[in-house]
Amino acid sequence: MTKWNEVPVDPGAAYDLAGQVAVVTGAGRGIGEGIAKVYARAGASVVLAARRTEEIERVEAEIVDEGGQAVAVTTDVTSRNALEHLADAAIAEYGSLSIWVNNAGGSPHRTPLTELSRDGWDDCVDLNLTAIWEASVVAADRMNDGAILNISSMASHGPTPGSGHYAAVKAATNSLTYTFARELAPRIRVNAIAPGAVPTEIMMHALDITMDDMPKLARHIPMGRVGAPDDLGMAALFLVAPASAWITGQVLNVSGGPR
Repeated sequence: MTKWNEVPVDPGAAYDLAGQVAVVTGAGRGIGEGIAKVYARAGASVVLAARRTEEIERVEAEIVDEGGQAVAVTTDVTSRNALEHLADAAIAEYGSLSIWVNNAGGSPHRTPLTELSRDGWDDCVDLNLTAIWEASVVAADRMNDGAILNISSMASHGPTPGSGHYAAVKAATNSLTYTFARELAPRIRVNAIAPGAVPTEIMMHALDITMDDMPKLARHIPMGRVGAPDDLGMAALFLVAPASAWITGQVLNVSGGPR
């Protein structure tokens, strides 16, 4: 017999996103592409957002070729008007909005804080923090219920020489996650993922490394390898699916083990 405070979840449906409409920003490559494809395979209709139209159109075509549903919407997440257009386009296309992933972000600059320009700081804050706040407000205003997922970073947990500006905004992203989770509960769950070393274009540019450097990097990871977009996609699936119905306000490290 089910107790009064238990929510029965059919294990077969615990990761089923059928009927869900998911917006994924930064969905044209890397982690965002991985999340979008995992969501589509789980049954969600996915709205792919990024500034590079050709990239999200490629991901759209690949999802559709696999039998999934996806639509590409060119979006600059630093624009409130563009975010509102993205949310409204999702509803116009699929009739509702229930999942929003704030993945767009990153910083190609690697410099000590004492040498960072004010423009470099402002650009990082606008893309990696202000955009998450505004997108979450836009999404919450249009959701009856659902889940918001923020992509943070392992850099948020400690000192990151050369990328202190990026680490600071990701630490602030964690704080936004905690507060949005309290303010939007129980209607909307809000969680975050802190990825470790995943060889995305931005990470390799910032660290000035190539794929040839991955074996050396992997030696410092307990699981013995760098991450892949699907590793993040599966964690992202868990945090928006029925399987995590009683989880909100959490930052999940997906990093191959502690540093």
